[in-house]
Amino acid sequence: MADTTVLDPVTRDVLAIFEDARFRLFERLEGLTDAEYLWEPVSDSLSIRPGDDGAFRVARAFPESVPGVPDPVTTIAWRIWHIGNLCLRGYVLIFFEDVPDLGDRLAWPGTAKEGIQALAEEWERFTSRIAALGDKRLLEPMGLGPGDSAGETYLKLTLHALDEVAHHGGEIGLLRDLYVRERA
Repeated sequence: MADTTVLDPVTRDVLAIFEDARFRLFERLEGLTDAEYLWEPVSDSLSIRPGDDGAFRVARAFPESVPGVPDPVTTIAWRIWHIGNLCLRGYVLIFFEDVPDLGDRLAWPGTAKEGIQALAEEWERFTSRIAALGDKRLLEPMGLGPGDSAGETYLKLTLHALDEVAHHGGEIGLLRDLYVRERA
């Protein structure tokens, strides 16, 4: 949930938009079943699968783009992992200091309920970090991160995260629509 006590106007507005996106995404995730969560719409879908140790992990973090070949189709589980772990958790790990060890970056829950809960936790971790920055720090260079990203602002990072949520959240909605219609 967005912190409505934030007084800095830019931070408050960004968090309000994040809350709108969170509401829409989590509304679309209501009633998600394990079968739907792991549904592979095509035979070569990217997903999360159990390893020899029983832990579910993402097959590939970054699908390989090949010119002239469509990117792989991903499952709802992979998309939820992508938003929660690769994006939101990843941004906290890379661009903030004093972050606890958050474990295996490729691991993700194998059930819909646990995957949605993990997404909610990563969402809260990310938005609480953004809320704590305030406008002044939000608009300054991060000073952390690979390549040229240290010179980018936390606002740009936040807007990128919002773009990822909107983009992949829309894909999750479409996958749910296709899953229901395939079974009709």
